[in-house]
Amino acid sequence: MTRLSKFLRRGFGIAIILIVGAAGAFAPWLGTVDPNASSSDILAASSAAHWLGTDELGRDIYSRVLYGARISLIIGPAAALVALAIGAPIGLVAGYSRGKIDMLLVQGIDVFIAMPGLIIALMITVMVGATAQNLVLVLGFVMWPEMARIVRSLVLGLRDVFFVEAARSMGCSVFQLLTIHILPNIMRTIAAQFAILVSSAIFTAASLGFLGLGLPPPAADWGTMVQTGFDYLSLNPLLSLAPGTAVAFTVLGFYLIGQAVD
Repeated sequence: MTRLSKFLRRGFGIAIILIVGAAGAFAPWLGTVDPNASSSDILAASSAAHWLGTDELGRDIYSRVLYGARISLIIGPAAALVALAIGAPIGLVAGYSRGKIDMLLVQGIDVFIAMPGLIIALMITVMVGATAQNLVLVLGFVMWPEMARIVRSLVLGLRDVFFVEAARSMGCSVFQLLTIHILPNIMRTIAAQFAILVSSAIFTAASLGFLGLGLPPPAADWGTMVQTGFDYLSLNPLLSLAPGTAVAFTVLGFYLIGQAVD
């Protein structure tokens, strides 16, 4: 990937996230009506009063899409932070330790990676309930092995380089080696993986909503909106297309940022 290509990808990704973030932050001012307010104007087409029409309860689709940005931009980064908090330390220890400790940790990582993430998230969400806090914890738990594997591979490449050997010979502890000498040199790649995990968390959360395990009503959950709109595509396709497009663009934005950082 050329430098210009990276710059364009990063710029486009940042622009998308800024737009989505602004939509969520200024939803009370950008929205036309209360997103949870029902009306007798059910499944209406686009109009001056309802720019994207209304849903099966007469709620304004445009306003609900705006407020849905808040949910996705909270759950996605928060879940990625949980994955980072779990996966990064495990990856650091595995990459530096080698031997039996590394083997045991790698086997644990591989076991989790071999499991279908969406299925595991679906099963856990059914058991604990679909609240915002639970979704963050469930998605973080599902995604941490990806972060751990990336961090481990990075640490393996730096464990025996000259500056780490020099610090080790000067009596630095393992904790100091990992946090002072190794971790700062892999932060850019970790940041890239973090952005990709955010996109994955947003997509998985929308998938859970589509499967009926999104945030409970009346929350403006994009995945739930897509699923609900499927029953009314012939009457108002925007009921599904609008939140579906919002999910796609938000995921694309974080993915482009992650791909352009190295």
